[in-house]
Order: sequence, then C-alpha cells, then structure tokens
Amino acid sequence: MSQAAIYAMAAAAVIGAGVYGLLVAGHLLRKLLAINLLGSGVFLLLVALAGRSGGAPDPVPQALVITGIVVAVSMTAFALALLDRLFRETGQARMDVADDDD
Repeated sequence: MSQAAIYAMAAAAVIGAGVYGLLVAGHLLRKLLAINLLGSGVFLLLVALAGRSGGAPDPVPQALVITGIVVAVSMTAFALALLDRLFRETGQARMDVADDDD
C-alpha cells in the first residue's frame, strides 16, 4: 500500500469523524469542533493527493491548504465570538427548537 493511500484513508477517517460529530452533537461548541475536524480531514486529503511521482509535490494544493488553514482559523474565531454572544444573551449554547404552545 502506498503512502498516499494511507494518508487518504486517514483523511477519510478524520472526515468521517467530523461528519459524525456534526450530525450527532447538540452543543454548538462541539459542532464547531466537528467542523474543524472535517476541515482538517479535507486538508489532509489535499496534501495526500498533491504528490507527484518521482518529484517534488505540486505546490498549488499546498498553497490551497495554507490558505484554507488561515480561513479556518478566522472562521473559528468568528464562530466562537458568536457562540459567546449567544451564551451571554440566552444562557445556553444549544440551538434547540423551542416548543411554543401559543
């Protein structure tokens, strides 16, 4: 089994864990962590597929991964600020559907 196949399988496992966490978690912080895990799996997959046979890796996917990491950090900081605001306003960090009997 090649090294790229091992990395691709590891990326699939990380992506699967991220999707599972996104679907199952009720708390918004856990959903945010699952989204970050999903993104990390995608970055790992891009790096695994960036290899060339017999030479240096392709620099374009590497540049995309570096840009994606910067965007992911920015998105995480913004989502944490929104989550903090939601917690201060409502006292909870869940997005449950409220049962209105009106």
